[in-house]
Amino acid sequence: MQSMESLAQLEVLCEKLYNSRDSAERAHAESTLKCFSENSEYISQCQYILDNASTPYALMLASSSLLKQVSDRSLSLMLRLDIRNYVINYLGTRGPKLQNFVIVSLIQLVCRITKFGWFDDDRFRETVKEATDFLGLASQDHYFIGLKILNNLVTEMNQPNPAMPLTLHRKIAGSFKDQFLLQIFQISLTSLNQLKSEAPDDFGHIPLDLALKCLSFDFVGSPVDESSEEFGTVQLPASWRPLLQDPSTLQIFFDYYKVNDIRVSKEALECLVRLASVRRSIFVEDPARSQFLSHLMLGTKEILLTGQGLADHDNYHEFCRLLGRFKVNYQLAELLNVEFYGEWIGLVAEFTTRSLLSWQWASNSVYYLLSLWSRLVTSVPYLKGETPSLLDETVPKITEGFITSRINSVQAILADNSLENPLDSVEVLQDQLEFLPFLCRFQYQSSSLYIINIMEPLLQAYTERSRLPAPGDADELSVIEGQIAWMVHIIAAIVKVRQVTGVSQETQELIDAELSARVLQLISVTDTGAHTQRYQELSKQRLDRAILIFVQSFRRSYVGDQAMHSSKLYGRLSELLGLNDHLILLNVIVGKIATNMKCYAESEDVIDHTLSLFLDLATGYMTGKLLLKLESVKFIIANHSPENFPFLAEYKCSRSRTTFYYILGSLVFMEDSPVKFRTFMEPLQQVALNLEATPDAAFRTDVAKRAFVGWMRDLRGIAMATNSRKTYGLLFDWLYPSRMPLLLRAISLCTDEPEVTTPLLKFTYEFVLNKAQRLTFDSSSPNGILLFREVSKIIVAYGSRILLLPNGTDIYGSKYKGIWISLTVLSRALCGNYVNFGVFELYGDRALADALDISLKMTLSVPLSDILAFKKLSKAYFGYMEVLFNNHIKFVLNLDTNTFIHIVSSLESGLKGLDAGISSQCASAIDNLAAFYFNNITSGDSPPSPASVNLARHIGECPNLFPQILKTLFEIMLFEDAGNQWSLSRPILSLIMTSEQMFSELRAHILASQTVDQQQRLSQCFDKLMTDVNRNLEPKNRDRFTQNLTAFRRDFRLK
Repeated sequence: MQSMESLAQLEVLCEKLYNSRDSAERAHAESTLKCFSENSEYISQCQYILDNASTPYALMLASSSLLKQVSDRSLSLMLRLDIRNYVINYLGTRGPKLQNFVIVSLIQLVCRITKFGWFDDDRFRETVKEATDFLGLASQDHYFIGLKILNNLVTEMNQPNPAMPLTLHRKIAGSFKDQFLLQIFQISLTSLNQLKSEAPDDFGHIPLDLALKCLSFDFVGSPVDESSEEFGTVQLPASWRPLLQDPSTLQIFFDYYKVNDIRVSKEALECLVRLASVRRSIFVEDPARSQFLSHLMLGTKEILLTGQGLADHDNYHEFCRLLGRFKVNYQLAELLNVEFYGEWIGLVAEFTTRSLLSWQWASNSVYYLLSLWSRLVTSVPYLKGETPSLLDETVPKITEGFITSRINSVQAILADNSLENPLDSVEVLQDQLEFLPFLCRFQYQSSSLYIINIMEPLLQAYTERSRLPAPGDADELSVIEGQIAWMVHIIAAIVKVRQVTGVSQETQELIDAELSARVLQLISVTDTGAHTQRYQELSKQRLDRAILIFVQSFRRSYVGDQAMHSSKLYGRLSELLGLNDHLILLNVIVGKIATNMKCYAESEDVIDHTLSLFLDLATGYMTGKLLLKLESVKFIIANHSPENFPFLAEYKCSRSRTTFYYILGSLVFMEDSPVKFRTFMEPLQQVALNLEATPDAAFRTDVAKRAFVGWMRDLRGIAMATNSRKTYGLLFDWLYPSRMPLLLRAISLCTDEPEVTTPLLKFTYEFVLNKAQRLTFDSSSPNGILLFREVSKIIVAYGSRILLLPNGTDIYGSKYKGIWISLTVLSRALCGNYVNFGVFELYGDRALADALDISLKMTLSVPLSDILAFKKLSKAYFGYMEVLFNNHIKFVLNLDTNTFIHIVSSLESGLKGLDAGISSQCASAIDNLAAFYFNNITSGDSPPSPASVNLARHIGECPNLFPQILKTLFEIMLFEDAGNQWSLSRPILSLIMTSEQMFSELRAHILASQTVDQQQRLSQCFDKLMTDVNRNLEPKNRDRFTQNLTAFRRDFRLK
């Protein structure tokens, strides 16, 4: 505060910090005031502000600054206790007069100190008692401050903090749960009962929120997925049993639900959802569980009868979740034993039907209701006794309600453009249709008849429209297409789930055939007559996507490798459509695939779905062989040109070309015929010849560039399909040497055009990958060396030119993307194990040296901050560094010292990152460097090699390099929860071996940073670390050290 003359000036700055709309003014205030949160000497100043400031913003500064200081975990024990005691007293004396946001910040400070000091001193645990004392004071304001302290304390204890190791957090949370959580939950229930007669509308949400926090606590130390609304079973401890068996516990939440305040009623429902999810074993005796279930059902029955609160969307959603939990936690037999089950199930059925018809309003909530019904019907076969489940009467109505609501939604969406169409989202469709198959198959005969009765008139109308000379009323036809699309999706979902529930397998297959026949019949209609003029229409595209999804589901159940070949199904399909077996059916499917590829040139979405289906068929062993027997597939392989498949000429579909040629390549290589391969490649050879004949000036025109990009994408797809020595050899011989100059020419002429260079580099990236040992050449073959030379030429040509280009606005797209692909190409080539790299130096060939030089220049051209910021660039860079340090460390050691230090420092930055894969790559690189130092310098023979001399020089000029990396590694191991501890242990041993003095100094530094009472124990931990570890880097010695390090980490972190 040296630059401030008075407290008044500070208050003005705080006002600007929190309220100013001028960003420069806010930034100035922040930089002036940050000393309060960064320097512990200012803690007394914060207390002075709290005692004397008159504005809430100054108080907020003091509170938030103390919170940051405490979160750093560097303050002494007594200072933390003093701050905690001071803030508790401050809340007691001045709390009721403070602004709410200041109270919240001060409470957060108390709770943070409490958690961080939980195992340091028992006095920190008195916070619960002190908060309870607030409840006993006469003032209502003190009462709610006490509740807020407990509320925030439960949140703080349940929530991991980045400044605290996860294992320590779980130990503290477990200790807090065992000692205080039940007491706090009881306080919340007592408060709810007290406030019930006083002012629940105004303050009821505070104890409700506390109860909800208690019930949402992580009881078993397994964090819940926050992105999901599902939380499984609530694992309450056995000590909570008396509370649950007390009927007033459930009843208080049902009572609060009836309060008019929406926030209160929603939180009451959330508490009930969690209580309905409590583990079954909490109830030792069945009568207690039955009584609890009966109470839950009675409460929900009353809500269903009155409909109170369900007009609010949040309440509606939570109530659906509550109903959905019944079958998750209770068996159908238990529900049946409840006296009023019949009335309850009827009300739930009516509620579900109404919800389905209100699809615009309740679309996300219906998921839980359908989940309940699907679980109920799948339990029926296991039901014992004669009590009727009443599901035979209710489930068909729900099934029909769902189907009717989807059919009706088509017209409504067409009339209102603001509504989202579920048919456009695969995820939404999957959610909506996930449970329907179980309901349909429960009463499959009646459900299928209902579906067929809806489907038949639609099919008839659609067929009649195809015979008209023109499509007619477009809106009317769009509605028909939308309704048929829904029916096809529904049939697809049913066929996909082949579950027997009380119906014979043969009967189900016959009904599957009846439903499938309608869709297969539709396939023959969609691409005839007037419908051929509608490929641009969204409704037609949605219908064709639905057909593809149906075919995919049908294929998994009845065609191919994993399918069950059903004579009953094919027998019925033969009667209905003349489809005798799956080979004839495959012909129909491939015909649809070919038609889509011919007609949907501009619909990328339909093309992608079509190719996805084609790919699944082609890559299945059995279906792939069957496809080769079909004339339609032979036609596609023989005529894969843009004239036959116009999407190949569409630039926006050019990415799909890779998938298309991957499919065709897979099929061609199944036949294992060099002659057929060369015939297949003739169209691509013609494209190459045309491009080779194109003058340099014309090569940069759009026509030439697009032809080249398409050619590259095609070749990449074919390269992906080569999975053996023989097939890879066919492609290699086709490309080398005749076609390779074209690649070099293209990258030289179009370096500044990423739309050209990216597909080229990505083809190279695939071509050099030695997957399935496909790049295994004969011992007398120079092909491995020749391939690397060509790769080197491409990378050098690209790198030498890209470095000269100025940085554009989109630096990632224009430069960094090409650089990371180039680095990955080199990484794959350098570790592919198909090149003896010693040959290059032996014969004076610059291919390897030039590739390494240009790759280094490319990496140095990118700031380290950018490398760390772009994920793909980061992975490629550190992956490449791992390969360099593993296989070509002498190249790294021969660099100048500044460059060497820059690279090794970047590895340290990679260690600190959140990506475990990158951290492991950096650890491997550092391990290789330290091992080289140990083997060649620490214990090496003389005279030293030139590389050893260089390394010694580098380390001599920067003696802190290894100590700093070792310090970073120890900090990660001790204070972070790294998932790759094995990888990190390797370089730690290598670095310790390079210098025992360095390890001793680090040990002294770490011990000095700990509290005095812990130092002796931690010193013993360090002694055990090197037990039975010898002075070598043999595998056994490394494994022993890794085991010691794991034990050292565990013992060190114990408090």
